[in-house]
Amino acid sequence: MTGATARRRGRPPRTEAADTRDRILASAREEFSERGYDKTSVRGIAKAAGVDSALVHHYFGTKEQVFEAAVEVAFAPALNAPEAIADGPLDGVGERFTRFVLGIWENPTSRKPLLAILRSAVNNDTAAAVFRRLVATQLLRRVAAQLDLPDAELRAELAAAQLVGCAMLRYVIKVEPLASADLEQIVARVAPVVQGHLTAP
Repeated sequence: MTGATARRRGRPPRTEAADTRDRILASAREEFSERGYDKTSVRGIAKAAGVDSALVHHYFGTKEQVFEAAVEVAFAPALNAPEAIADGPLDGVGERFTRFVLGIWENPTSRKPLLAILRSAVNNDTAAAVFRRLVATQLLRRVAAQLDLPDAELRAELAAAQLVGCAMLRYVIKVEPLASADLEQIVARVAPVVQGHLTAP
């Protein structure tokens, strides 16, 4: 085996490590999106990324851990929601939260990886547990911490449920007329409901 072949099948040089890791994650999102969690394998992810499966295990471990890493990358834009909520008076928090969440779904760049992860989470208990853990610890608890109100976590979860349901119907299932409605019209109708979940007595 030549040195070049050994490098190709083993760990890449440190300068290439970040690119290799990103390529694996991109391949993982595509595989989970196209095949779902159950039918996706570490070997398939490695093949799509052009690396040896041992390298996938080296960077991420098990398939569940690869999925969790892919979820974190896909979900990264949403993690700024607590800051968006905090940036203004409490009586406008519903509109800010609604605009922020729907804005992520409106953007094709952030929507595509979210769709890939969501499809896997809906169809597999392990994938759902990973997604649920990330949403609970990285997003909803941080949103709740900004409210400083009784039952803050429940309020945050109800508001998120309202927005996730709207996003599912508009961007995933594409139910009309919601799928084609003007975003401002949706915000105008949904934001007061989200505001009620977050701040009503």
